[in-house]
Amino acid sequence: MKTYLITGASGGIGSGIAKKLASEGCRLILCGNKNSSALTETVQSLGEDAVVKTFLGDLSDEAFVNRMVQESLAEFGRIDGLVHAAGIASLGLMTDLSLTDWNAIFGANLTSAFLLSKALAPHFINRKEGRIILLSSVWGGRGASCEVAYSATKGGIDSFTKALAKELAPSGIAVNALAPGMVDTPMNGMLSEEEKAQIIEEIPACRMTDPEEVADMVSLLLQAPSYLTGQVIGFNGGWY
Repeated sequence: MKTYLITGASGGIGSGIAKKLASEGCRLILCGNKNSSALTETVQSLGEDAVVKTFLGDLSDEAFVNRMVQESLAEFGRIDGLVHAAGIASLGLMTDLSLTDWNAIFGANLTSAFLLSKALAPHFINRKEGRIILLSSVWGGRGASCEVAYSATKGGIDSFTKALAKELAPSGIAVNALAPGMVDTPMNGMLSEEEKAQIIEEIPACRMTDPEEVADMVSLLLQAPSYLTGQVIGFNGGWY
């Protein structure tokens, strides 16, 4: 039975991934930030037979990340992979973005990826196997106007993925990023219906994707051979 750590489990994409992996019989370690009720809803949606351990905390806090990993290893004995789906965004002009908000976005999106990978790497190296999947975005490679900080963190995720994959590949560990396009989640609630429609017009598939489809892709990546590593995999309906 595989055991996976999923961050952002109280959000749309993370919750979808949790449901998919639970349906495959995996044991889950679910992490949310502040929304305990949303995390509880995710757990309840998994069914009575699901084996789940939950945490609430700040993923830019090294002490919290280390405690979560160590407590999970103590309970389950192993962690087979990380799916880092946590993230935040802010819509607005760069000139209106405060340093506090900039640091918060980098902490939640990029520093967290470093801390989680650092905490899990010794366990994966010791076992000579492991999977790290980091959720990026189409904006990591293209950049989005009025989402400068978010785009920068996702570009950082892309480079981090490629670099870390080179370090961990000799130990049989695969590191990949999944870069969705427009996903139908509450995070995109900051966009008006008109703005969403304008974006959808640019997508050859003529629609947004959803958390269930993203979860299907994550499941495929977790099961892929370890030779597939260091890749930023676009999942955007032919958008870019």
